[in-house]
Amino acid sequence: MRRIYENAAYRNPKTCWWRDTAAPAQQPQLEGDHRTEVAVIGGGFTGLNAALSLASANVDVTVIDAEQPGWGASGRNGGFCCLGGSKLSSALLAHRFGKYQRSVWHKTERAAVDHVDALLAEHAIDADRHSDGETQLAHTAHAMRDMQASAAEAAAFYGVAPEIIPVQELRLRGLNGRFFGGITLPIGFALNPAKYYAGLVRAAQRAGASLFGQTPALSLRRIGDHWRIATPKGNLTARKVILATNGYSSEDMPNWLRARYLPVQSTIIVTRPITPDEQAQQGWTSLQMCYDSRILLHYFRLMPDGRFLFGMRGGLRATAGAEAALSHKIRKDFHALFPEWREVEITHEWSGLVCLMRRLTPFAGPVPDHPGLYAAMGYHGNGVAMGSYLGAKLADTVLGRQPSGPFPDFLTTPPSRFPLGFFRRMLLAPAYAAATVFDR
Repeated sequence: MRRIYENAAYRNPKTCWWRDTAAPAQQPQLEGDHRTEVAVIGGGFTGLNAALSLASANVDVTVIDAEQPGWGASGRNGGFCCLGGSKLSSALLAHRFGKYQRSVWHKTERAAVDHVDALLAEHAIDADRHSDGETQLAHTAHAMRDMQASAAEAAAFYGVAPEIIPVQELRLRGLNGRFFGGITLPIGFALNPAKYYAGLVRAAQRAGASLFGQTPALSLRRIGDHWRIATPKGNLTARKVILATNGYSSEDMPNWLRARYLPVQSTIIVTRPITPDEQAQQGWTSLQMCYDSRILLHYFRLMPDGRFLFGMRGGLRATAGAEAALSHKIRKDFHALFPEWREVEITHEWSGLVCLMRRLTPFAGPVPDHPGLYAAMGYHGNGVAMGSYLGAKLADTVLGRQPSGPFPDFLTTPPSRFPLGFFRRMLLAPAYAAATVFDR
């Protein structure tokens, strides 16, 4: 494997709250020679959804993961099942792809949330679901005016009425912090991602999918009309292959992927359970999932057991010094927004990799000039819903049928490469610096 971050970015986190609530099931390592109809490389939300859909259609499907299913971003995220997946504004979506394709995209966002909702119900997955939609909180008065101006547009795109929350009502809603108001869009919900993917593992296996852990793909070669995947203790031969590795991809698996994706670090802290009196002191008692209006946003929520989750973007390196600086910054930001909780113990902290694409839209389709090879990736930090949905839709493509449900044409446009190749992380430094200035 040839990955662009330091090795520490691909190691087990020292602490992760989700793993305390639902440790990943240990799947066996693949040994010897195996054959399958479809091989899925990557056992996160995308790979598991693809495998579940394929196995449910009576396709022989095998999932391999370099660690264990759910080990990467799917087991480290904030658990926000919400709208998103692209970093393009609605205006830019219309400019690049036309108003009709923009409309299809917004329907896709909502369909992605509904897809996860249906999975939880169909497979009886108890994932600690809570929150009625998602609330954006304004970090400046100007940001609040912009949010109010965009409310009518959001209503038109998603078919629901956003609720404006004036600053004086935040404490009454249990959303008190250093904010200037907010807006709630009643689509989406929060969940425990570890319990969600554990349910997906069980569902995929019941449907007939084979899952293997500690089985990294060391090479991927086309031999005749099949693909041969070499792993440390065996080989997997398949007619078709799905790449579902997202931010944990490798530059040479296959070489086509080189520089077409950009992993970005995201860090999360979780506190001890905050008592009702401590919640009241801060004025934050709501279980609503929230994020602020910064470019380098913070995302946060009070969880059903009273713990508080707080996350942010911003890491550029996975060295000990960089991790220490990021650990200091996330605590500083948390205490600035929620000053009454300065003395509340932080019990867990971890980082993971989300995935950006140069065109700022996901990709889900056939890999050009690689017969029988498919990929889905690039959810820009919103992979719970969109990664799940596009995994299932990619299964439709593999089966030779049109994806069911909304699916804009631009999702199958092959991603272009970032400048600077292996050193493309250098592009993040000036972008982060500019965002920091703009966010003040």
